[in-house]
Amino acid sequence: MATDETLTLGFDIGGTNLRAAVVDSAGRILDSAQTQTPQTGPEMTQGIVQLVNQLRETYDIGAVGLAIAGFLDPDCEIVRFAPHLPWRDDHPLRRELSDALGLPVRLEHDANSAAWGEYRFGAAKSADTWVLFAVGTGIGATLMHHGEIYRGSFGTAPEFGHITVVPDGRVCSCGKQGCLERYASGTSLVDCAIESAAKGSYKRCGLYRKVVDKRATGRDVMAAARAGDELGQAAVDSFATWLGRGLSIVADVLDPALIVLGGGVSEDADLFIDTARETMANTMVGSGYRPVADIQCAELGPQAGMIGVADLAREMLRGEH
Repeated sequence: MATDETLTLGFDIGGTNLRAAVVDSAGRILDSAQTQTPQTGPEMTQGIVQLVNQLRETYDIGAVGLAIAGFLDPDCEIVRFAPHLPWRDDHPLRRELSDALGLPVRLEHDANSAAWGEYRFGAAKSADTWVLFAVGTGIGATLMHHGEIYRGSFGTAPEFGHITVVPDGRVCSCGKQGCLERYASGTSLVDCAIESAAKGSYKRCGLYRKVVDKRATGRDVMAAARAGDELGQAAVDSFATWLGRGLSIVADVLDPALIVLGGGVSEDADLFIDTARETMANTMVGSGYRPVADIQCAELGPQAGMIGVADLAREMLRGEH
């Protein structure tokens, strides 16, 4: 049974790094550890166990939560598919890890974990119907209503990043074309810069040569925009407009009171949030005749997933969620 003093571990399992944090009931990280993400299933289990045991030498851990970038079943027992991780074909990960650790284990999608962290300790505290829109390498999203995470019938909702916004548009890694993720994510910034460079007179811009030589990254585009580079600003404006159109779809379908922008790209939100907000307000159904969702930036940063899933593990001990 969990108490206010119960400590839990939250894992952020990404394609590059495996991170773990000791989290208290107030959402504070007391300690952390990390290693490179292993490449096979058995190595992954061993890596998780090693980090847990390392932190258990100092802290009394009551449960472990894992934030996973992949598809889980609705009961959060198995990993159906994780594109950048070694789990496939309905891997019974929760039971496997619980047996290996001798501790209760909670699995959750990474975006849902971050959303729960923001709901409990960050930008969405006390929010009723709200959406986390996490913009990073791709787009992750979560819908929460009355304190519950909405998962859909098969555990994959909502995939806003793969709504088609441009028929026969840019090719997406998911196999489709024209997905929102290809126009309003961190990786899309380079494509926005390429298209902007082809349309305008930007040859004197510092970013132009990097774009033409295919050396530019999304970070380069953001940095150029912040420095006043006209090509960088044009690319970010294009990105912001697409993001606003995506948020208008969110508003039309779900009508949330709050949208929280998270993910790595949100760190530069001051460069694009006003354009995105204006585009959303102008393109949503009933524009000018209905309330517009408030848009706020996430507060917990890259620790949101670990904090959130650690808290969900604590709630599990209490018999909730």
